[in-house]
Amino acid sequence: MPGPPPRTALAALAQRRFLLSGWPWRSAGYVLTTGPVVLAAGLPLVLLALPWVVFLAALADGDQPLGALAALLVLGAVLVLAFGPAVALPLAALERWRLRLVDTRPLRSGHRRPAAPGLWPWLRTRYTDAATWRDLGYAVLLLTVVPVLHLVALTGVALIGIMVASPLLVADGPVSLGLDQASTVGEAVPYAVTGLVLLPAVPYLLAASAGVHGVLARLLLGDSAGDLLRAELVEVARSRARLVDAFEAERRRIERDLHDGAQQRLVNLTIQLGLARLDMPAGTPAASALAQAHEQAKQLMAELRELIHGIRPQLLTDRGLPAALDELADRAPVPVTVRADLPDRPPVQLEDIVYFVVAEALANVAKHSAATRAAVDVHERAGVLAVEVTDDGRGGADPSHGTGLTGLADRVAVADGRLLLSSPDGGPTVLRVELPCPCG
Repeated sequence: MPGPPPRTALAALAQRRFLLSGWPWRSAGYVLTTGPVVLAAGLPLVLLALPWVVFLAALADGDQPLGALAALLVLGAVLVLAFGPAVALPLAALERWRLRLVDTRPLRSGHRRPAAPGLWPWLRTRYTDAATWRDLGYAVLLLTVVPVLHLVALTGVALIGIMVASPLLVADGPVSLGLDQASTVGEAVPYAVTGLVLLPAVPYLLAASAGVHGVLARLLLGDSAGDLLRAELVEVARSRARLVDAFEAERRRIERDLHDGAQQRLVNLTIQLGLARLDMPAGTPAASALAQAHEQAKQLMAELRELIHGIRPQLLTDRGLPAALDELADRAPVPVTVRADLPDRPPVQLEDIVYFVVAEALANVAKHSAATRAAVDVHERAGVLAVEVTDDGRGGADPSHGTGLTGLADRVAVADGRLLLSSPDGGPTVLRVELPCPCG
């Protein structure tokens, strides 16, 4: 069974089908586009480092005072450190985007977010952020080490190309072939054959050069450990969402089957038993047994209706969350005020979560709080669906004392929401749930 496809140019080098894949072309594109990037970033950085260039020239003359040389060194350092990040930051952003040619793994910037909006917090964050100075270090490598790396690879490619074309080039004079030269077609033919043999090595040279450059870029321009952890967490979240969606679909199927199948048959059975009672002479043992069976069927029908209602109330499906919450309030043993400010109907999954959060919270109010009244407030603001359940009971609610609140927190976490609880001794208790909502 073939393994997973390679995600970097260096990993692709070990694949048998490397020459038939897109990696040679991606690597060539990466190497060839590096030159314009080096030129664009090199000009401003060289201007910033101009005092150092003057320092080196003065040092070569040997007739400048030490004070002037030290001043040039300090001035160059100040210019590079003060204004270098202004060049390095956009360069790093471009290089993270360009890196996808030779490394398809996700790479995010390791930069911290400013604590507050505004220019000064942004500058303070950037100049105290280690990622900024790694970006500057990469810019220096891009102007010094990387051109040498690619130049070696391109020199090898050029030499192979000259060897292949040498029988044609000797017509204009001797052709230099490294340590030797060819002056005639006869002398050039062996080199041309050797060049043809080496021609498949060209993609490998370019991929190796581009791959090493990509490794340097990944090490300096991103937070690799953080990206791996983020990718794993994203996959866990997606897997959890898929499981929840599958569970919700199965739950709705069971509700539909009970409502349209078992409940309808039970209703028909209850009607048939009622009609049979009318035809049965009163006072006989058979009439008594039939009446008992009729009452049990009606009780079972009521229990089945409650079971279906607990899975997903039909009112919630038909009329939405506000109507379903009003029904919950009417059935609660304590007076409950409901306020639902929802300009648009939330997604079905969020409706389910909010409904069952409120149902569980009101059940806890009735069982444990000794409250005389409660309130439910549901609203949506700036993409957040929030629900608050407040009661005037004795307080002291603690998730560690039972699984109810923990279950609510788990249900809310499925939708990337959060649950907040305030329940001091003596009350009041406020349960707040916030869910990201693509409403509107």
